[in-house]
Amino acid sequence: MSGPTQAPDRAAGPSFDRLRDQLLAAAGAFTEGADAVSAILTGMVDDVTRALREPLEIFPVCHHSPSSALAMVRRLKEKQPKVVYVELCEDLRPVLDELRNCRLPVAVQAFATEVDGHPAEWAPLSVVAPVTEASAEYQAIAYALDTPGVELVLVDRSTDHVFQWQSRDGEPGEQAADEDVPPHDDDALHGDAVGIEIGDLRPRFAELEAQLLHHGKVRHWSEWWDQYVEQPLVGADYDTYRQVMVMIGSLFRRLRPERGGRDRHDEDRERYMWTRMREHLAATGTDPGECLYICGAFHAASRVEEFGLGAGGTAFEIAPRTDTKWMYGLIPSSHSAIEAQFGLAPGAVSVAAATWAKAVKGRGIAPYRLKGQQGTGRTAGRRARARQPEPGEDRLTGFLSSPPALDGLDEEELLGWCVDIVRLARRNGYLASTADAIAVYETSVLLAGMRGRTRPTPYDFEDAAVTCIEKEAVPGRRDVRRLCEILLGGDRIGAVGYHSLPPLARDVLDRLEPLGLNLTARTKQRALLDLRAAPELRPCSDLLWMLRRLLGDVVRPIMGSRRLGERPIQESWDLNLGSQQRALVELGYEGVSVEQVLEQRLRRDAWAADATAATALEGVEQALVYLDNRRLADDLGARAVELLAAERTVDDAPDVLRRIRRLLTHFRGGGPGLPRWCEEFVRTGYAHYCTLLPTSFAADDTGVRQVAAMLGFLFSMESFALSLGCDHTQLELAVQQSHPEAPDKVALLWAARSHLGLLPRPELRRRCDELLANPLVVPAFPRYVSGFIHAVEPVPGLTPFVVELLSKAFGRLPDPVLLPWLPALITTLRAEAPDLVPALVREAGRTFPAALPALDTWTPPWSATAPPTPAPAAEHRAPDAALLLAAHPAACDAVAELLGYDAGWREEPGQDAAVSAAAELLARHGESAEALAVLLGVVGVTV
Repeated sequence: MSGPTQAPDRAAGPSFDRLRDQLLAAAGAFTEGADAVSAILTGMVDDVTRALREPLEIFPVCHHSPSSALAMVRRLKEKQPKVVYVELCEDLRPVLDELRNCRLPVAVQAFATEVDGHPAEWAPLSVVAPVTEASAEYQAIAYALDTPGVELVLVDRSTDHVFQWQSRDGEPGEQAADEDVPPHDDDALHGDAVGIEIGDLRPRFAELEAQLLHHGKVRHWSEWWDQYVEQPLVGADYDTYRQVMVMIGSLFRRLRPERGGRDRHDEDRERYMWTRMREHLAATGTDPGECLYICGAFHAASRVEEFGLGAGGTAFEIAPRTDTKWMYGLIPSSHSAIEAQFGLAPGAVSVAAATWAKAVKGRGIAPYRLKGQQGTGRTAGRRARARQPEPGEDRLTGFLSSPPALDGLDEEELLGWCVDIVRLARRNGYLASTADAIAVYETSVLLAGMRGRTRPTPYDFEDAAVTCIEKEAVPGRRDVRRLCEILLGGDRIGAVGYHSLPPLARDVLDRLEPLGLNLTARTKQRALLDLRAAPELRPCSDLLWMLRRLLGDVVRPIMGSRRLGERPIQESWDLNLGSQQRALVELGYEGVSVEQVLEQRLRRDAWAADATAATALEGVEQALVYLDNRRLADDLGARAVELLAAERTVDDAPDVLRRIRRLLTHFRGGGPGLPRWCEEFVRTGYAHYCTLLPTSFAADDTGVRQVAAMLGFLFSMESFALSLGCDHTQLELAVQQSHPEAPDKVALLWAARSHLGLLPRPELRRRCDELLANPLVVPAFPRYVSGFIHAVEPVPGLTPFVVELLSKAFGRLPDPVLLPWLPALITTLRAEAPDLVPALVREAGRTFPAALPALDTWTPPWSATAPPTPAPAAEHRAPDAALLLAAHPAACDAVAELLGYDAGWREEPGQDAAVSAAAELLARHGESAEALAVLLGVVGVTV
């Protein structure tokens, strides 16, 4: 490579006396505050002079600015520095080498899942620095990485210091204030990460920005910057660009509100960067004249005492980093994500990219590109030769006093836009024609003239297209404004190359390769797995289910399920790994394989401060379903026993009951036997719930569903618990010591006592009938019914009684009570007892008649009275009670003995003698015979 061109000495800097005199004359025109205005204007000139006289050349930039990128290319080709200092977090340097494997735009990311030294509620921590081709920092990075003998040094504070200072200053990080713009589909590519940008140039004085927008006749700041800074500086020489950018940075720095946390933050950044540069120069002995310092124009006009390499600079004490473990990588970015991150107008980055592409093509500039990078052409090989002004010239005065030269291709470009937008609109359902293209062209010129511009800007063209083509309704998914954004460059979305992905991400792509899909495509991929015909795809199925657990809807099953003890035969998946690459990259920060990350998360959840027994049991189930790891399941099961014993509430009792039942069924049905932790869990749970049962019945903050789950655990696990050494007396004492007041809990307690034999079923029925007969209790009767419905789970034998109770409630409750209760009953059954409804329906089907005509003559089985049965024929007629006693002589003897008769049953010859003897006895004691018939379960017997 040829040696660098000898650059003129710029340390002396130009003289701005003429500009100073003009600014003072302008300040004298103010009748009020002339001294303050003079101080601001002359201070700006002093800042420019100070920055240009620094021996270490300062290159001021604005983030994602094509004029900054073009000036950077020209300056690098001219000077070819040996050391390039960049305002970027110093710990991101190793990741920059991976940019050559990516398609821009991408974002350099620092990520920390566990924090040590920062507030725990901030976790996870994420910092992103977006990189686009049309940015000065990327041109500098490409030059430094592909040029032998050039060193790239990042000098800004580390990502750890970003959050240290954020906590100290109480600032929201690096994001700019958002403009009032609608969200976009890809705005979330950066997530909730803190954005780092090089060169944030925006007024921090709201009144100043409002005045600039008003007098510039523009809607938002991005449009003003493109119209009055970007376009004039695209074709400017390096000295002009440099002086103008430093002046703008000084203007925004001096016109800002009172000093606050953000000012301290900015000044500490400047002290940090100058300290790092002095340390590097002292350690390497590099000549400052062979170095280039790239920073935001705001920092180029710094006035901190550490500024510069002179003797007046003092060392800045840099605090040590915390013990937080940071991980670094690259994630995809997009134009819309950058705009949303830094508060830019929609389409601003796309317009900047279009300006960059136009300037590179029209001015014959070969930009720097990393070798082998996707989506780029050849690297820079030729230099753009242009007349360079003398370094001592004052280029700023002439630039500010003369209008910018216009590009002769603007008219041709506008015509192309008008034709293309009509073609794009017709393709998206609009009824546009050539007349619309002409109208858009004329309206663009008209709007530019009304706004005081000599040529239409992309923003004028966008407003004209919306005015001429947009209808009352959008025929498709995209409106005209979105079509203009697509036309002007679109929302370009980057991608991280395979070799720059974390090991876990590469492992996922390799293991899913048998599916035969393009998993890096941004479109949704449909995977069909026939596991019976192609059993070799089962590892892919296992991996997809683990990714489903870790990444959510990034991979979504359309057909198939994975439950404990089940294996699907066929599956269908929608895979979004290409469009959701960021989620996969961040997953790779947590481990080297999906199995490792899943195990870590299960253990972390089980040992978290807010972990419960239900959480640990869920981890046991997932360890068996996704990992088939019995060792991990045993560890999590032992943790569940500890958590259950330490719990003082029963909020998770329904979840605990459901999961432990499922696990016990799984272990008993397909394993070597129950693990030891299962026995310990049942033993501990039995004693634990017996202890908490009385207080749970009485506590108002404990719902009936939780108490029913406790009883379900105790009743269903009782035989197993008794075999493990538990005492049934403990359960009986807990039930007898319970004294609830809420009606639903009272009903639940009655059901429990009935199950334990402490409350006979007739007595339970009598109590419910008394409640229905009491007009004072009728309004609360639905709550009793709700309690009995919840009792079906712990006491399944109560199902016929619950059907009976529901029937009585529908038949006897007045409408003002019944109708408001029905919606609550339905929602309760759907939300809390969906598994109980089939049992209730089956029992109702056995109880009620199947045909409607039979309903008129149907008598409920729980009714005490029934219609008389048809009498038999006369020749075979006999007293019902006599026939009954003839069939049960022992019962008759017992009654006779109670009545004081010593004689037993007499064997008379013939049926008539027996009947006459029985009739004689019953004639004297008919009430006793009827009572005996009722005890024997025979209804309809009369004497």
